[in-house]
Amino acid sequence: MNPSPTLTLPEVEALARQAHSAQKDKAGRPYTEHLEAVAKGVESRGGSPEQIAAAWLHDAIEDNALTEEWLRTAPLTPYTKAVIRALTKQPGEPPEAYAARILATPGARLVKEADLAHNANAARLAELDGPTRTRLTAKYANMRALLGIEPPD
Repeated sequence: MNPSPTLTLPEVEALARQAHSAQKDKAGRPYTEHLEAVAKGVESRGGSPEQIAAAWLHDAIEDNALTEEWLRTAPLTPYTKAVIRALTKQPGEPPEAYAARILATPGARLVKEADLAHNANAARLAELDGPTRTRLTAKYANMRALLGIEPPD
């Protein structure tokens, strides 16, 4: 751990990789590949280091890889924590409420845009069975519409 009050990006990446190490995505691939793609997507969209840190940890609480208690005391900036919380879907939460929270949290929309771009990647979706691909394609299109994000080319 570094002597500064917040984790460095390499430390956040290592933490996220460890926390999600046993998880697979819907296609059976290591979940950390998704986290890396989202972090790179945030960086390529001009995101700040704090947003990149949030990208690495955007699913950590929702997927029970880390706890809200951990996040409360984690050596992260309040901004990074706010983005992570905004991107953490609550059980039974309507998509409209989730999108509203993202839009109300500075910096969260950019991270969600990178997340949706990777989730909706045609090559990634092609690895899924037809019904799952159809369901997720509609889900991602709805979220892009709620957030005002243009569909991918």
